Amino acid sequence: GERRGRAMRVTIITAGSRGDVQPYVALGMGLKRAGHKVAIATHETFREGVTQYGLEFAPISGDPRAIVASPASDRWLVSGRMRDMLSAGREFARGMRSLMDALLADYWRVSQGSDLVIFSAVAAPAWSVAERLGIPAVGAFLQPLHRTREFPAIGLPSGIRLGGRFNVATHVITQQLAWQPFRRQINAWRRTTLGLAPMPMRGPYARGPRQAIPTLYAFSPLVVREPRDWGPSIRVTGYWILEVDPAWRPSPELEAFLADGPPPIYVGFGSMTPSNAQRCTSIVLEALRRTRQRAVLVRGWGRLGCGTLPDTVLAIDDAPHEWLLPRMAAVVHHGGSGTTAAALRSGVPSIVVPMGFDQPYWAARVAALGAGPAACHRRHLNAEWLASAIQCALSDQPMRARATEIGRQLRSERGVDVAVAALHEIASGDRSNMTA
Repeated sequence: GERRGRAMRVTIITAGSRGDVQPYVALGMGLKRAGHKVAIATHETFREGVTQYGLEFAPISGDPRAIVASPASDRWLVSGRMRDMLSAGREFARGMRSLMDALLADYWRVSQGSDLVIFSAVAAPAWSVAERLGIPAVGAFLQPLHRTREFPAIGLPSGIRLGGRFNVATHVITQQLAWQPFRRQINAWRRTTLGLAPMPMRGPYARGPRQAIPTLYAFSPLVVREPRDWGPSIRVTGYWILEVDPAWRPSPELEAFLADGPPPIYVGFGSMTPSNAQRCTSIVLEALRRTRQRAVLVRGWGRLGCGTLPDTVLAIDDAPHEWLLPRMAAVVHHGGSGTTAAALRSGVPSIVVPMGFDQPYWAARVAALGAGPAACHRRHLNAEWLASAIQCALSDQPMRARATEIGRQLRSERGVDVAVAALHEIASGDRSNMTA
């Protein structure tokens, strides 16, 4: 985007797994190109992933791997049962409550000297810091979280169709589930550290559209159409894509494997591979054997691809999605927001095996767009289903053509530039074009 107004010091606060950090690095790079000083505040584990792009890094508390690897999370990822999901949710809330005081102190510390604070959904209390400092705060979210009559809150089965009032009710309930467990802690911090009045009982969601916090959504309007009842403070910008470092090179093994035959299948579940990765690996290998396909398995945070593999399968630790996925015949993934964006941009069909969080929502969007077969939840995954999904993704020509066309359209979007232009408007107080 072009440079507008004075250079700002911008702090971007985010938390979670790598997919929850990378889009903000891309946004930070866009702001840096526009002449601003940018610091990204996130977990220590991502320090190098931030500083290698020439952005400042500020550490905040918490270890995202420990949350994913907790016993309750692991039980839920393995079983997919509602009971285990609720117990994982309770454990997450307990962990967050014990971490919250440290996080709130971090948000105050990292924001000092900023002209603009941008926060992810998990770091939402950071807007109180901006209120205290008298500077603009902007929400920057990866999933649709504002209430709407058009679809229910994500996390609910997307097939539920009970009308506009029901949809709004699901958003209200979800927002309160996110606010009430932390209300007392956040209000105590607002009073004692920030010297601000406590938030009302319903929290930040009680605000009318006039006081609404401006929010940018980092997904494509082609993938999620902006609801008609979202107010002028909300903008869907397109995906925030981190370009591949020109100096990056694939390992000799990966290069040789790709050159040694037809395009393989990508299989990877990101940070979501649970402890029983061995069972998952054997299902994948059997499906590949049945369909006679080669594959690249990406281990992620789990142990996918452990044990002895046939010559037709290569396991790797990592490779940039933007480089790897367009070289594949199809992409098998967990449906995280970042992986879904990369898979759709690659122009090849997606086979989605969601586990939880927002993943079933993105899986349903991929199927609705015609860019892949209907998803299969992790607990129902078997070799027979995966083999038939791979066969479908390889042989369904209308689906392949649709995936190619969606990829072409998404690659022409300039989400970071749109976001930077919107941030300039917000910082200068000119919000008239926010809904353009």
